[in-house]
Amino acid sequence: MYAIVKAGGRQEKVAVGDTVFVDRIDAAAGSTVSFPALLVVDGAAVTSDPKVLSGVKVTGEIVEEVKGPKIHILRYKSKTGYRRRQGFRSKNTRVKITAINGVK
Repeated sequence: MYAIVKAGGRQEKVAVGDTVFVDRIDAAAGSTVSFPALLVVDGAAVTSDPKVLSGVKVTGEIVEEVKGPKIHILRYKSKTGYRRRQGFRSKNTRVKITAINGVK
């Protein structure tokens, strides 16, 4: 069984026991968090009805807060000598999925 959940502006495919990286969640390590399910697949049964999915809860436990990969931002204009360099690392949260509840 797996589910597609909305997490931090993106959609993630999760199953029980998976560890996913999502945008930073402001909570302490060890606390639980729930995600809204957009699709649930249980064997051959696919559930995508919003009325049924409103009762489905995908819960996870926050493992730690980590930094993402470094992104190099370069601005350049030819013939003028204009060059600017900037870096960015996003803050992410590692979440371990513990349960998918509410599916019949």
